[in-house]
Amino acid sequence: MKLIIQIPCLNEEEQLPATLADLPRMVAGFDEVEWLIIDDGSTDRTIDVARANGVDHVVRLTNNKGLAAAFQAGVDASLKLGADVIVNTDADNQYDARDIPRLVEPILRGQADLVVGDRVIGSVEHFSPLKKRLQHFGSAVVRRASGTDVPDTTSGFRAYNREAALQVTVVSKYTYTLESVIQAGKMLVAVDHTPIRARKVDRPSRLFGSSMWGYVRRNALAIFRIYAMYEPLRVFMTAAIIIGLVAAAIWARYLIYLIDGQGSGHLQSVIVGAVLVIAAVQLAALGVMGDILAGMRTLQQRTLERVRRVELQLGVQPSHYEPGTDSGVAPEPTAGVDAGPATGKPDRETVGL
Repeated sequence: MKLIIQIPCLNEEEQLPATLADLPRMVAGFDEVEWLIIDDGSTDRTIDVARANGVDHVVRLTNNKGLAAAFQAGVDASLKLGADVIVNTDADNQYDARDIPRLVEPILRGQADLVVGDRVIGSVEHFSPLKKRLQHFGSAVVRRASGTDVPDTTSGFRAYNREAALQVTVVSKYTYTLESVIQAGKMLVAVDHTPIRARKVDRPSRLFGSSMWGYVRRNALAIFRIYAMYEPLRVFMTAAIIIGLVAAAIWARYLIYLIDGQGSGHLQSVIVGAVLVIAAVQLAALGVMGDILAGMRTLQQRTLERVRRVELQLGVQPSHYEPGTDSGVAPEPTAGVDAGPATGKPDRETVGL
């Protein structure tokens, strides 16, 4: 059994030594524990510092592609490097690495495919009240869209077994946390959560910056976009019903005037109501079309999952990969058959894919 701990990085030469110093080299239930750094176009000495601190694997993206792309690149590389379980954490040392055994425990017991670390947002003293409310709201929206009960869906401290990692396909350019939980729920992946400790990070978040209102705006837009992507029928039908009710109210107002013999002076209500009805019908049509596209996207995700299995069968090397040491030795190809999700046993069913 191999555990790979991956860390997406962007200009983290100062924070990375402390983060790596806390990572374990031995975790109960695993024969091997390896570290992987995803360098998202850093312009400082992040990779040199990572190698000096014993990182086993490096994925070096040619330019800054964003946290979501870095996370996805790390998952793909970890699978090709033979990981049975992948733990994702942040380079800023926000998450306590001592909680990694607790994070992977439900996977080792066979009770979960994906485990999300719960920071217990309400008890985090260094989060502002506004940030706490937004985190709770975002998590509630994602829980509704995904059908899961994860209380802290924005947590980046999470563990995937092999099967769950094969199904992750993040398309958002902003964040992977929300979308990956929704995907897991839609693909019927067993999702669990466990309490973890969260440290205060002195420097501003690289994802949200130092502006709280910028954080609110970008996170709210990300939540709406992801929710609309995975629940288009609900979103557009709700908007259509609201606009349709407004049109009905305007027409009812016109009817009252018409009954009183004053209808000729309020013909504009008829025009506005008609325009709103047309808009409502168009929104409803968009909801139906979006629902069809969502079904097609699910089929594409399943096709991509099969392609990944075939790549693992063929021993395709990770993209943008470099060894963590200076030996220059490329990684050994993965075995000719896919390892099972939590046992390391070959999965013979994938041969026919």
